[in-house]
Amino acid sequence: MFQQVPMVEIDGMRLVQTRAILNYIATKYNLYGKDAKERALIDMYTEGILDLTEMMLQVVISLPDQREAKISLLKEKTKNRYLPAYEKVLKSHGQDYLVGNRLTRVDIHLLEVLLYVEELDSSLLAPFPLLKALKSRISSLPNVKKFLQPGSQRKPPPDMKKIEEARKLFKF
Repeated sequence: MFQQVPMVEIDGMRLVQTRAILNYIATKYNLYGKDAKERALIDMYTEGILDLTEMMLQVVISLPDQREAKISLLKEKTKNRYLPAYEKVLKSHGQDYLVGNRLTRVDIHLLEVLLYVEELDSSLLAPFPLLKALKSRISSLPNVKKFLQPGSQRKPPPDMKKIEEARKLFKF
């Protein structure tokens, strides 16, 4: 539709735009809450995860002389803003998942960001036992466990050589 990716062909449709794709798949597989209130919480928590993910992307594409400052800011925000917020949600209701005491798309998004946080600095997760338990619980689900195995379709960590090539190509 907009001559860009991602594009997914599913159920006779061609869907574009990441959030539209994620929402459709999550709804189809009952990962998007049981009612409007749960969907609002899922969306709110997801937006926070996307804010953190954007900070992570800024580190990846930053110029070498800016990299350490961006890493420092990312670690500070991760440890003092984002991870405490999700830990507090889990603690507030005492359930195994963020919304509705069942797996939803936001739990998968959070797992993804927790894996990136671990790659950045594993000590950042240490003060958050409920997030560590959530990470372990979701990582142990059979399909997720299979996806996380070496050789799966999971994207590898960024390759600095490829980032430099992209920076030159796109002139940023």
